[in-house]
Amino acid sequence: MFKSLVNTFRGKPIGYDEAKKLAQDKNVKVRLKLAKREDLAPELLYFLAEDSSPEVRRAIAKNAATPRQADLLLSGDDDDGVRFNLAEKIARLIPGLNAAELDKVQELAHQVLDRLAKDQATRVRRILSETLKDIANAPPDVIRRLARDVELVVCAPVLEHSPVLTDEDLLDIITSGPVLGALSIISKRKNLSEDLTDAIYFSEDIDAIGLMLGNKSAQIREDTLDRIVERARDIEPWHEPLVGRPTLSRKAVLRLAEYVSDRLLDTLALRSDLGDKVAEAVREEFERRMEAAERSRSRDEGGPPGERAKKLFEQGELDDKTVREAAQGGDTEFVKTALTLKSGLRLGTVTRILDVASVKGVVALCWKAGLSMQTAVLVQKRIAKVPPREVQGSTDGGFPFTEDEMSWQLDFFQDSV
Repeated sequence: MFKSLVNTFRGKPIGYDEAKKLAQDKNVKVRLKLAKREDLAPELLYFLAEDSSPEVRRAIAKNAATPRQADLLLSGDDDDGVRFNLAEKIARLIPGLNAAELDKVQELAHQVLDRLAKDQATRVRRILSETLKDIANAPPDVIRRLARDVELVVCAPVLEHSPVLTDEDLLDIITSGPVLGALSIISKRKNLSEDLTDAIYFSEDIDAIGLMLGNKSAQIREDTLDRIVERARDIEPWHEPLVGRPTLSRKAVLRLAEYVSDRLLDTLALRSDLGDKVAEAVREEFERRMEAAERSRSRDEGGPPGERAKKLFEQGELDDKTVREAAQGGDTEFVKTALTLKSGLRLGTVTRILDVASVKGVVALCWKAGLSMQTAVLVQKRIAKVPPREVQGSTDGGFPFTEDEMSWQLDFFQDSV
């Protein structure tokens, strides 16, 4: 049956009668030597499978010529070593069998595999799982049993690789509370379907979701991926695999750009699948961060914001660009001091205008300080916190109010302080 797999016998040929006599020899060493031979008649190998010596039975379990009936007997042996050797032998034999050879031994082999899959020894079940993980025609019930094993080292190989497991099998495992770590193993399977990735997402297993995101062959629905992106802000291990996903929606890209690290933002900006508008938005975010980092460095080197503004004013360097950058970065103290110094108004008046978020008041204040309308827009948004729909701008860069109107606004706030 396994003639093609039997090693060439080394040693002198032995007759049937002599072998039968040696199989009953009282010396265990004689029987052990005989048990290792692959040229014995099947009935003699079966006879030795019931030997009183565990060593002899281990040798028979390991022998490729042992008939499947004897293997079935050995699969229930009390000795762990016998069952382990049997599992190892099957590990060697099954991958080398063609479909025809498998069909010949399927019934008895199935019974052997079923028993080994239920074995109390973890090492026996583990080697069986590692053996069957890639076998497309392995018995489904055996694979399903191994996939639900309580030991991760046993279930992991088939959970990650077995083509026998269906989506229905895997969904049942995911939703039934599998052994710790099993979800992470499933997340690494090739070509995970959208149903499976949805189930992994809803499992709330942070590690498993991260591995799923890093699995480039996993199919993830766009709305599921968008939900993951929304949740990922405070889950740093998800950031890199998200940035590396094969496809990302415009919404996902722009949201990721808000919180991933500068390194990952740079990677995100280099994606080839971004539309022009999305790519430009990501680049702008990257540039904004770089500018903010530079401003932060400058602030750290120059002391408190108010003192820096005063120093720049005295040096004649407190220009429109400097104030605009401070406003972009939300540096309220610096901007408030700068507006006070450049407008010549009292600090209380400037504070009052910014606190009440008066659109006309802020625009008038920036005009009085000699700043541009572009800067006035940023001061409205970032410093005075004017609601976006109420922010006043202009299409030509000029101020939208007359000088008389702006002067009146400033007089009003000076009188109210």
